[in-house]
Amino acid sequence: MIRAAFATIGFFVLLGACLFLSAGRLAWPAAWALLAVFGGFTLAAFALVPEDLVRERAAPGPGSDRRDMWLASLGFLGLYPGSLLVAGLDAGRSGSSVPLVGQAAGFLVFVAGYGFALWAMRTNRFFSTFVRIQEDRGHHVVSAGPYAWVRHPGYAGALAAHLALPFALGSPWALLPASFGVALFVLRTAHEDRLLSEQLPGYREYQARVPWRLLPRIW
Repeated sequence: MIRAAFATIGFFVLLGACLFLSAGRLAWPAAWALLAVFGGFTLAAFALVPEDLVRERAAPGPGSDRRDMWLASLGFLGLYPGSLLVAGLDAGRSGSSVPLVGQAAGFLVFVAGYGFALWAMRTNRFFSTFVRIQEDRGHHVVSAGPYAWVRHPGYAGALAAHLALPFALGSPWALLPASFGVALFVLRTAHEDRLLSEQLPGYREYQARVPWRLLPRIW
């Protein structure tokens, strides 16, 4: 838990640095609102997610898939530093080019998306940072809660949130790096499906029961 706490603090320092250094000012309400939302979700995660999963996400066990690690790392650069830096250089310096109602809607979608992802994390105690067959933790297929609708609800919620975030921050230009990150995380879902279907007992049957990867009755 201590390691997870330090990782969380480091993440907040990264977010703040990306937002305010690129904006060149601290007087940016949308950025402070984003940090407040992240803070709220972080506290909720520590309160709701099982302690063993918090430890797993802070320090994944053996066998993490290397390709997934690369996709996750590159996608992360688009979703977090990339989109936040562009938003800071754009809306942070010149002001929002999105109407206030559009920013509010962006924040609502962001909160809803991360809320859905948090539900997935609470439901699935094998929600590791990188895909791996967690034999050391009794890994098995989870099909309850949001997993009854789509196979990757954590990704579905987070990706919807990050496509809305540029509008919440007032910078449509930030959609460029965000879309790059989203594309890589969509590739992760395909890669994880292949790995889990090959190595996790019962996953192919789960795929047959829940054919939708990210969007129910669409894809």
